[in-house]
Amino acid sequence: MSDNISPQKPDGQNYPVQKTDEQWKEELTDFEYHVLRQAGTEPAWSGEIQKGENLTYVCRGCNADLFTSNEKFDSRCGWPSFWSPLAKAAIIELSDYSMGRLRVEVRCANCGSHLGHVFEGEGFDTPTDLRYCINAVCLKPKD
Repeated sequence: MSDNISPQKPDGQNYPVQKTDEQWKEELTDFEYHVLRQAGTEPAWSGEIQKGENLTYVCRGCNADLFTSNEKFDSRCGWPSFWSPLAKAAIIELSDYSMGRLRVEVRCANCGSHLGHVFEGEGFDTPTDLRYCINAVCLKPKD
C-alpha cells in the first residue's frame, strides 16, 4: 500500500489531473511533495502566502482555483485560514481518523492533493463558522 494520495476520488472517479509519482517529484520540492502528495503538515507559523486584496489562491500541484483573499481571515492558528473555498466543487472533503479522532481532510478536487483540514463550530465571526485550515505550501497566488 502506498502512502501517497490515490489517483481516484472517493466516488471511484479519477481526478482530472493524473501524474505519476515520478512526475510529481520532478515538479514539486521534497517538502511540497510530502505535504501535497503524502498528506503531510507544515509546522505552524512556518509558511506564508501572499497577502492582498482580490487575490485568488491556486493549488501548487495543478493551478486549480481554490480560495480567495476575500474569504481569508486571521484565526491565529499558524496556518492560512479561509471561511469558504472559492467554489464547493473546487475541493473534496474526506473523513480523517489519522490523529485518533475524526477530522475532515480537504483535498484539491482537480488533482487530489492534500491541502489541510476544515473545522466547524469554533466560534469565529465568519459567515459560515467554518475554518479551512490550509497548509501555505499548498497554495500560490494565481498568475
